[in-house]
Amino acid sequence: MNDKNKSAEFSYYGLYLLKYLRENHPDRASDTDFIEERADHAADVYEQSRLEGATPEGAQELVMAALLQDLHFSKYNIVIEVLWNEFADEVPPGDAPAFALTLLPAMEEVFARYPLADGFTYTAGYDGLYTELTGTVAIYLEEHGI
Repeated sequence: MNDKNKSAEFSYYGLYLLKYLRENHPDRASDTDFIEERADHAADVYEQSRLEGATPEGAQELVMAALLQDLHFSKYNIVIEVLWNEFADEVPPGDAPAFALTLLPAMEEVFARYPLADGFTYTAGYDGLYTELTGTVAIYLEEHGI
């Protein structure tokens, strides 16, 4: 079954997560098992929190936290940010998302040196990662071009 047909079978939470993954973690957007498991867990969180007396809004807040746990920091997004901010003359902004996907495998060694987690963007390490990624992109462009 192709991904388009599979996405039509997802629950509301599954579709929400699929959209989020496509925008922020495109490398994980085809992992239907992950999406289904996370969506099922989110539905369970909603049901349980409502049974425990949470308001619909409060339950939904808990659901979103469960659904997006460990997905707030995006390697893909920081690479796009580096391309837009530091290499706009070399990589047209419209080409940055596709080029970021090409670059991600070359960036894994850099990412491995940092404790990437949901709140990483707000730590001192973020600036170091950004700087290292900028250097890695510069080297990649010099060696391979766009």
